[in-house]
Amino acid sequence: MNYILFDGPQRQNLLPLTFTRPVAEFRIGITTLKEKWELLLNHKLSFITEDYLSKKYPIKKGEDNILINAAVLPDENLLKEILNLQIDESLQSSTTLIASRIRGDFDKLKIPVGNIKEYNSEIDLIENTWDIFSKNDKYLKLDFERITSGRKSSTISDTNFIIGDKDLIFMEEGAKAEYVYFNTNNGPIYIAKDAEVMEGSKIRGPFALCEHSTLKMDAKVYGATTIGPHCKVGGELNNVVFFGYANKAHDGFLGNAVIGEWCNLGADTNNSNLKNTYEEVKMWSYPKGGFIKSGLQFCGLIMGDHSKSGINTMFNTGTVVGVSCNIYGSGFQRNFIPSFSWGSPAGMKPYNLNKSFQVAEAVYQRRNKSFDDVEKDIFRHINDLEMDQRR
Repeated sequence: MNYILFDGPQRQNLLPLTFTRPVAEFRIGITTLKEKWELLLNHKLSFITEDYLSKKYPIKKGEDNILINAAVLPDENLLKEILNLQIDESLQSSTTLIASRIRGDFDKLKIPVGNIKEYNSEIDLIENTWDIFSKNDKYLKLDFERITSGRKSSTISDTNFIIGDKDLIFMEEGAKAEYVYFNTNNGPIYIAKDAEVMEGSKIRGPFALCEHSTLKMDAKVYGATTIGPHCKVGGELNNVVFFGYANKAHDGFLGNAVIGEWCNLGADTNNSNLKNTYEEVKMWSYPKGGFIKSGLQFCGLIMGDHSKSGINTMFNTGTVVGVSCNIYGSGFQRNFIPSFSWGSPAGMKPYNLNKSFQVAEAVYQRRNKSFDDVEKDIFRHINDLEMDQRR
């Protein structure tokens, strides 16, 4: 059996985060959506995504394929129904296509549904960008159970101060934490391989610090917060998800936010996550071309990959920043900043594409990675897509 995760209609609502990745590569809880499915299926998965992303995220077809909507979060009951699909059968919940089983070749642009089986239990979907932090509490706890089940944590240093159940702290091999306050009363704390929590930090679970990441000295973290791999993060965090390879190394507050990869937030960058009027927060919608109600009272910042902020940058409640933006200047930034924008509240201009390449190349080199022609083509495509928004 061959398994493929496909980008469904939810993809458009998940921009700007889907400009640079398939939905399956979203991180929620401890792992990505792809990693969750792979853990349950015990099988490697490939992608059906936009053509311009397919060189980086290729599809692997087999003779017998099960295609799964990447925006659907897995559970044991759903998995059982998917595995029971017959050839040319699909599983659907209301109007959401969950999975299809297809023999032989198929057109990835038009997934055949065949005979439809209705799934009568509830499904959990990532339908909007803010679902990532809103549902992070639930999936941090579920991932913690799956990852640590039947395993024993590495030794937790006696220099740490623990409130709650010590067994809800799990440290992988090579993880470091000394003179840290851990509070597990509201959820578990997971410190991955070769990650470090520096002294003086205070953490309330649920919390995950992924591989090779650092939580810097005197950080204050409220759950549910996930710091993806290869990040350096400090300051105050409340219900934030970092996808990975991003830095917020200094003081400043982030709340109810999602930060893409290769981002850098300058010292004392802050976001508001609550309006002074306590009203429902509105967020930019790419499909609607305007602001829509989020249904949330607490909603902060969504930042696409490769974007940067200068020191003392202020992001207002419900701000959406696209890919590869360079943002600075005093005062609150605009609530929507299109990809490849350069500027401040006083005015924005297009970010020179060659300059954006140079910056990305320098950032990748710091992580021993190559910003190659495939990455450049993705940048060019996004730049073209966002040209009208910048005007």
